[in-house]
Amino acid sequence: MNFLSNLISGLSLGSIYALIALGYTMVYGIAKMLNFAHGDIIMVGAFATIVFINNLGLPMIVGVLLSVVVCVVVGVLVERIAYKPLRSSPPLSVLITAIGVSYFLQSLAQVIFGTNQKNFPKFIEITPVHINELTIKGESIVTMTVTFSLMVALSLFISKTKIGKAMRAVSEDKQAAELMGISVNKTITITFAIGSALASVAGSFYGLTYGFIGPYSGSMPGIKAFVAAVFGGIGSIPGAMLGGILLGIIENLAKAYVSTELSDAIVFGVLIVVLLVKPTGLLGKKTNEKV
Repeated sequence: MNFLSNLISGLSLGSIYALIALGYTMVYGIAKMLNFAHGDIIMVGAFATIVFINNLGLPMIVGVLLSVVVCVVVGVLVERIAYKPLRSSPPLSVLITAIGVSYFLQSLAQVIFGTNQKNFPKFIEITPVHINELTIKGESIVTMTVTFSLMVALSLFISKTKIGKAMRAVSEDKQAAELMGISVNKTITITFAIGSALASVAGSFYGLTYGFIGPYSGSMPGIKAFVAAVFGGIGSIPGAMLGGILLGIIENLAKAYVSTELSDAIVFGVLIVVLLVKPTGLLGKKTNEKV
């Protein structure tokens, strides 16, 4: 039963990583840019949730939804101010800019909220479910239900809606998409907005899982979500989902049965092995550049 409990906890954590990884993989797939400041959007969303629920006393749903709005605004501003001018720039310039944006958001959080970690509101109180000797936390059930629902909704949005089809067209060929009347700038902005919204929800559940948030709380989950995106196949939405879930399971089982200190090393080690066997990731496809 301990194995099943750890597996379910891993699924819960993995679903959070998957939500964050979706932001990475969507931006890369459509804009061909790696937004390494994406992890800090998690931190922004979590702090916004603390302000709306703890400080302003707003209801849980309202607080979480408003934190999503805050992250969408921040994500769009970051794209417009920092990344849009660099779309044709070398990858190194984009990387340096992303690091700068990341440090800026972390420093701004320290100025506003201080350097100490803040207690995250326990905005969900659900009685654990007991199945024989197996106990499933109520928070884990809600986390998995919400995150999996959002992942399914995103998949349907990408495949069925006009905006989703525009995203796929821009991902395939920006110039051809423009000739078809699709606004590449608008599509990329919407992509950043959606990724930031998902990161905000992930930030709320991450805070709920660990109970606290600090200015640097988005760094490690952001890195792990990027690993999940690469693990599953960067640019692949199903790959980001699969990579995030597998990453959460591997990390949790490593903590339970190997070592808490070595769990991160095991996660990155598994990534290296997978990439040695399949360089494009589990669900990634090899693309040939046209010359």
